[in-house]
Amino acid sequence: MYVILGASGNIGSAVIDTLRRSGEKVIAVVHSAQKAAAIEQDGVEPFVADVADTGLLRSILQKGRRAFLLNPPADTGRDTNAEELKTVRSIAAALQDSGLEKLVVASTYGALDGDGIGDLSVLYEFERLVKASGIPAAINRGAYYFTNLDMLLQPAKETGRLPTPFPADMKIPMVSPRDLGQAAAARLESPVDDVGIDYVEGPERYSFADVAKTLSSRLGLPVTVETIPREKFEEYYLGLGFSWAAARCYAKMTEVTIDTGFEMPERRHWGRMTLDQHLGALEANP
Repeated sequence: MYVILGASGNIGSAVIDTLRRSGEKVIAVVHSAQKAAAIEQDGVEPFVADVADTGLLRSILQKGRRAFLLNPPADTGRDTNAEELKTVRSIAAALQDSGLEKLVVASTYGALDGDGIGDLSVLYEFERLVKASGIPAAINRGAYYFTNLDMLLQPAKETGRLPTPFPADMKIPMVSPRDLGQAAAARLESPVDDVGIDYVEGPERYSFADVAKTLSSRLGLPVTVETIPREKFEEYYLGLGFSWAAARCYAKMTEVTIDTGFEMPERRHWGRMTLDQHLGALEANP
């Protein structure tokens, strides 16, 4: 039996779909009764839990043999760094006495030790705490999600502009959440000694100039990149509805990412979905 956190999300649902095709049974952890009802099906047993409830989460983990761990994103209208560190620590604490034989952890490219650097520092801390549990852990560091682009489709249609803090020509490893889920499921089913850090990205890297070109082709209208100046990063995120704390955090994460670039790791899992395929599916199912 496998326990899947974030079971109703893009990645978690792909993990479950992949495991079910292999005939595996799963415990799906979701945060509402509505999501539990939507996800319940043959071979999937939903449990409603707040991952900040360490005791309840531990009792669920004890029902499984292996687990997929994903730290849920915090509401960007709040202090995302504080909220996400809280859930990271709760999930890690729940591993004590869980009896699990193996873990698969969703992390990110560029994870590094630090403070207030968004996912980069939060997920580095997640990795550290999970390793400290003593349970064999396979860590999948995922590339930039294609779904981060979804909110840009409608503005591109309306204005022909693609605003981004990233340089237009910067090649970024991008990936479909479905490919991330399939990669996680593969490591859940692999031998216990398949541990350590792997990197998961799509079949090629794209710049935002590439994104604009693909959108132009699909929409049948010119789309141009509008690069946000560094001194306006916080203002950009505030304009998206982020709190001041979240805007500062995301601005710092973006600066670090631009300044350090992206790894070219040797251990990589290559996903199949391309940028064009993702945008095509998004248009078909807005």
